[in-house]
Amino acid sequence: MTSRPEPAEGSSGESAGTDPVEHEPARRPRAVTPSPTQVPSGWTIEPSRPALVRRYRFKDFSAAFGFMSRVALLAEKMDHHPEWFNVWNRVEVTLTTHDAGGITVLDLEMAAHLEHYAAEAGGV
Repeated sequence: MTSRPEPAEGSSGESAGTDPVEHEPARRPRAVTPSPTQVPSGWTIEPSRPALVRRYRFKDFSAAFGFMSRVALLAEKMDHHPEWFNVWNRVEVTLTTHDAGGITVLDLEMAAHLEHYAAEAGGV
């Protein structure tokens, strides 16, 4: 878990809620059971646990790594990080929300973004 910096002297330590380290209970995402029409094309629901899985293949390592770099920036922006595995031109991505114990709207949104990024990088 990431630690929070000490509040500045004279500060109450309260944050404006713009960069929470932990989700507030009311803001914590809830697991959903996506219908087949909600799951982006090419993605499957992993049979052993509630997670979305997709395997991409790119022209070469540079294209795969470029895709992963774009996803990393998105993950930081969304504060939602994928599980992934890379060997040369292949990238396997697993999306699940551990706090919610399954697939959430964040996973579905991220999967849609990844499809767009992969298409731009020539991934199939």
